[in-house]
Amino acid sequence: MNLSMIKQAMELKSKMEKAQKELAKTKVESTAGDGAVKVTANAQQKVLSIKIDPSVIDPDKPENLEKLVLKAVTGALDEAKKVSNERLSEITGGMKVPGLTE
Repeated sequence: MNLSMIKQAMELKSKMEKAQKELAKTKVESTAGDGAVKVTANAQQKVLSIKIDPSVIDPDKPENLEKLVLKAVTGALDEAKKVSNERLSEITGGMKVPGLTE
């Protein structure tokens, strides 16, 4: 490996570390049930909060709330993955990097 390649690798590592910090601060939201369930996640695909409107809590039908929560969480994580892939693709120039991009 020559000096130029080592320098490029170090620059890429630095950019990736910076991007990971930015992704940790980037928030995405998803809702279900006309906003009755709201999930906030960061672009590192970590759920930060779940808000549930008390009006959708029916002890006789917990499966309805379960479906709303699942839909909102899935939506938030999908959006987080999309934002993350877009940001990392900018850094890698669209090159697929195992473990970092899809």
